[in-house]
Amino acid sequence: MTDEERIELQQNNPLHGLKLETLLKELVDFYGWDILDAAMRFNCFHTNPSIASSVKYLKKTDWAREKVENFYLYRFKRMPRASAEEYDLAPRARTFPHGLQSKEPMELTVDSILKSQAKAASAFKERSSRGRPSRR
Repeated sequence: MTDEERIELQQNNPLHGLKLETLLKELVDFYGWDILDAAMRFNCFHTNPSIASSVKYLKKTDWAREKVENFYLYRFKRMPRASAEEYDLAPRARTFPHGLQSKEPMELTVDSILKSQAKAASAFKERSSRGRPSRR
């Protein structure tokens, strides 16, 4: 894929040209701080949350910003998951086919997030325990 093709596809990325502050305002307006805190467990979303303090933290912490951007892409905009070749790219560098439209935001509650996290933790524990002899 040429650089021109990649740039054209990248322009269909909902994060293209979107400021972090605007992204965060959209998420807070739709979900609120409680759901963002439950989903991402960042102190800036839990203790005296504000847009300014959260933006400051996210600009300094690449992994946290990428987690918020992934949440925005895949839960708020409900874009299709990244392909295997783009999985390791930062969310802002990922490409989406021309004409692909985002869907309605996913309806989330604190309870639904906690259940989803518990299910994922259980599945991880089960996967990691396979192949290891039990300690008895």
